[in-house]
Amino acid sequence: MIIQLLWFLVCGSQAVLQVSISLNKVELSVGESKFFKCTVIGEPVNLEWFNPQGERIVSSQRVALHTGEDSSRLTIYNAEVEDAGIYRCQATDAQGQTQEATMVLEMYQKLTFRNVRSPQEFRHDEAAEVVCDVIASPAPAVSWFYQKGFRSMEITEEHYSRFQVLPNNNLQIHKVTKADEGVYRCEARVEARGEIDFVDIELVVNVPPVLSVLQQAFNATADYQESVTFTCVTSGSPDPEVTWHRKGQQLERSEQYVLNTMEAGRSTLTIRNIIQGDGGDYTCRATNKAGAEERELFLKVFVQPHITQLRNVTAVEGSAAMISCVAEGEPLPEISWRRASDGQSFADGDKSQDGRVDVRGRHGKSMLTISGVKLTDLGRFDCEALSRIGGHQKSMFLDIEYMPKFQTNQTIFYSWEGNPINISCDVKSNPPATMLWRRGRLTISAEGTANTRIHTTDGKSLLEVTPVSDRDFGRYNCTARNNIGVKYQEFILAQADVPSNPYSVRLSAVSQRIATVTFMKPDSHGGVPIGHYLVNYKEVGSQDWRDVKSHGVQTIVLLTGLEPNTTYEVRVAAVNGKGQGEFSHTESFQTLPIREPSPPAVHGQRGMGKAYRLGLVKQDDGGMPIVEYIVKYKTDKEEQWMTKLVSGQHDFALLQPLQWNTRYEVEITARNVKGLSEPTFYQFFMPQKPDIIADSLFSGLGLGPVVGLGLVGFLLVLVVVDVSCYFLRQCGLLMCITRKLCSKKTTTSGKSKEMEEGKAAYLGDGSKDPIVEMRTEEERITNHDGSPVHEPNETTPLTEPEKLPLKEENGKETLKSDMIEIKVHSDNSIHTKQDDSKA
Repeated sequence: MIIQLLWFLVCGSQAVLQVSISLNKVELSVGESKFFKCTVIGEPVNLEWFNPQGERIVSSQRVALHTGEDSSRLTIYNAEVEDAGIYRCQATDAQGQTQEATMVLEMYQKLTFRNVRSPQEFRHDEAAEVVCDVIASPAPAVSWFYQKGFRSMEITEEHYSRFQVLPNNNLQIHKVTKADEGVYRCEARVEARGEIDFVDIELVVNVPPVLSVLQQAFNATADYQESVTFTCVTSGSPDPEVTWHRKGQQLERSEQYVLNTMEAGRSTLTIRNIIQGDGGDYTCRATNKAGAEERELFLKVFVQPHITQLRNVTAVEGSAAMISCVAEGEPLPEISWRRASDGQSFADGDKSQDGRVDVRGRHGKSMLTISGVKLTDLGRFDCEALSRIGGHQKSMFLDIEYMPKFQTNQTIFYSWEGNPINISCDVKSNPPATMLWRRGRLTISAEGTANTRIHTTDGKSLLEVTPVSDRDFGRYNCTARNNIGVKYQEFILAQADVPSNPYSVRLSAVSQRIATVTFMKPDSHGGVPIGHYLVNYKEVGSQDWRDVKSHGVQTIVLLTGLEPNTTYEVRVAAVNGKGQGEFSHTESFQTLPIREPSPPAVHGQRGMGKAYRLGLVKQDDGGMPIVEYIVKYKTDKEEQWMTKLVSGQHDFALLQPLQWNTRYEVEITARNVKGLSEPTFYQFFMPQKPDIIADSLFSGLGLGPVVGLGLVGFLLVLVVVDVSCYFLRQCGLLMCITRKLCSKKTTTSGKSKEMEEGKAAYLGDGSKDPIVEMRTEEERITNHDGSPVHEPNETTPLTEPEKLPLKEENGKETLKSDMIEIKVHSDNSIHTKQDDSKA
């Protein structure tokens, strides 16, 4: 009011209105809301707003006006692109004079994805257009990426010839395949605003069904309660749905029709209890999103031949086997045989090449006779009855019984007193044989004796013998018996001996302190495998032999720790489970004298800051340890050499401080007590000084050390917090540990006290030794006296053998339970009984 009064006094009665808007220029995103305040200085009688089209704004649901005496607020809700333009706020006084202020509203569209679906499905081999509807102002730039695992690969027409980004920003894939499936990322950017957004779209490729039938036409016999199974194999994506149809009607599951869906796209229709009216066409139809396909199958129903009698037969090896097959049908069928083992067929009147197989038949009955049955005759025989309208086939199994047959080739075993040995008796027989062990006329019981144990599994019996005297060595007999016959096998348990001596001892690679011994294996191992070799060596004139064991049965041994320029004697003996054999002939050799070391090998890498690290690789030390390395270095422009002495125990030298952007020449010499080696020359170049501070806290550290330091700091904070909780509130991890320790009674308090005092003394050590720049080379000494490798052999004591699984001989097949077993014995008499257990 004071301002208005002063204005009236200055300007008199002709006061001029002053209009202003709170914002002169505004950028607003589509969908946002904002208000603008118009203020008038003076006495307006009317205050109005005008839109960019010059029309007076009337308050509505989306554009609201709130007008007072000297101000008006314009609110725009959910702004649209059409709202952009110049807005005017106009004030009118009592004399009709108007004043106005303007405001510019600029609208822009934020990145917005409109109704982008995921997944988007397409048909295999069509042109797929992956829709990505994105709007923005100005128009966005769109890129497409293929998400593969954790990687994202941009799709460009240069690398993906079948892919094309269309003008509407959609991605077109020509002849899309199943391999194109995956997640695609549509990424939009507005460069002017630095705005970016993306949407992931899953691409699904639907493959039309592909349908095949394993067999298209089937024949069946009516009124025999037979079943036929049609099989359709389908593939496609998504997995097709399979339905079966006949005469235009879909077949439903019932007692007659059994529908099954199995793995690998297999679908079956089983027609049970076939009658003559079941004949005709059947349709297998596969349907999915990408399409449908169908195949026709045909069932032809006959009153065809039927085999009514075919039985399993068991015959004894060497006897005759007679197999009978009876069939009926209209017309009466002809019967033929097929041997499954070799596929050979036999018809009426046929004989095999060896004359043992003969076929005779008439009036729907056929008899196949095998003379002098062999084990190779064991197996399946197929009987087939054929007529002009069809055929029928069934199978039987010919089982051969035979007396035990020994499978063991090894009959001599070696051991010694106190050493257990396993004698294995392996038998093959049908029916299974019982096995007994004998020693002379004495039968060894299954429970065993004081020094024998028997372990028996199917077809195998193990006799474990622990000799205690010479009487336990000798002959052992394994007897195998079944109802066909009995067989014996004799095993000999011989007393083992120590090995004979190795020979052809040779020395090679002799240096000042190392020599390699090679030799030939002994001619005899004494019946027991050699465990290792023992190498003796000593100085000539000395009586003290030193021992080195070989690694297992290797015939090469390395001698270390020898004295230079010294003559040694060496001999070799073989050791088996029985003991050590005789030594070989003694050989002599002399180590090399001490000399100057060989030049060291050098490799380098830049260190931190103005330092360079030279790696020193020791070569031949000449028989004496390297005392020191003499490192001389200078720039390529100087004549004065700088010298650095490095202990011979170190494997690197650190040269510092060096000059930036300079080439250096280095000369390294190794020295032992004998003298100096030839020098090794090396050059390196120091780069320009880096821009960052080289001596900063983390200079030269990689990501790993920085993360490690961060973790250490985090753990220290946790420890401080836990200790504070312990002392202030008696809680935390330290409190729990203290309570548990204090609750336990201990009898070692004195010892614990000593340990605490020692720990305190260690922590209180005030030594401040300087950090050594060069680390000591670790001497890796290879131990050549390793213990012998004990490999399992026939002398290894047997504990409890594994239960061997029963193995079905030659894949015997099971026939129907109403079949009768026929046994033909050596006297050609035939005995029958209801037993199909061998089928």
